[in-house]
Amino acid sequence: MDAALLESLLFATVRAGTPLLLVALGAVLSERSGVLNLGQEGMMLIGAAFGFVVGFKTGSGVVGLLAAILAGAGAALVFAVIALTLLSNQVATGLALTIFGTGLSALAGANLVGRAVQPLAEWSIPLLSQIPIVGGALFKHDPVVYLSFMLAIGLWWLTTRTRAGLVLRAIGENPDAARAVGFPVLRIRYLTTLGGGALAGLAGGYLSLVYTPMWNEGLTAGRGWIGLALVVFASWRIERAALGAYLFGLASILHLLLQGFGISIPPNLLALLPYVVTIAVLVLLGNRRRFNADGAPRALGATWRPT
Repeated sequence: MDAALLESLLFATVRAGTPLLLVALGAVLSERSGVLNLGQEGMMLIGAAFGFVVGFKTGSGVVGLLAAILAGAGAALVFAVIALTLLSNQVATGLALTIFGTGLSALAGANLVGRAVQPLAEWSIPLLSQIPIVGGALFKHDPVVYLSFMLAIGLWWLTTRTRAGLVLRAIGENPDAARAVGFPVLRIRYLTTLGGGALAGLAGGYLSLVYTPMWNEGLTAGRGWIGLALVVFASWRIERAALGAYLFGLASILHLLLQGFGISIPPNLLALLPYVVTIAVLVLLGNRRRFNADGAPRALGATWRPT
């Protein structure tokens, strides 16, 4: 494999993995606080639809992405009110949100199917983009890719190296004990749920406005569910979730490389390949001793009310 082909492969891997990384980061954030939101797919679709509609009407991809973030956060707020304040079952509420998001996104984008928008321009970072292979793969992307890098590093630092991260993990493990020492459990859970929804909305907006800048129903193709699966197999650790996201990205464009080498693969198998490869690799990593998981937050998905 020559350098140009390797650079193109890594570039495409990063782009394909970015929406999954964003939704996985949002899921880790909310689940670390004990909130199990299975509505990631629905929030992605809502963000994708409303982001595309606003971006198409205004002619601005940036405004469209902001609308996608707000739409995802708004959907997450609905989930939070029902699950955290009204104390409904989190699993059922998340599933209902996904069903609702699927229908709402189809309705919102019904008149724009097949329409296209101008994607965000790529930013080449001076000096770094000139590094052989790595420069073209990592430093010649659109702004959302760079934002995903910063978010991954920032959330990793927040959850593993700060007092706020310790409080977040404490709430996810034992909310009663956390409240007893004065931590605002409900407020923090609301904030992490909204943050997770905003990231899911951004992931959806990236798909419809940047990655494939046109609208089609169901364009997320199950990425929200894969993001949730990655969080579990990555043991709620951001660095492993990032690895899984990029493995998915690689698997999703691997068929192009194989076809370039003249290897013929049935299209149905190609559709399954990214999902199978991502989950299989993470399962193998999870079974190795040095990758042993800390386990799920103990209060994850449990209904909690202040006592």
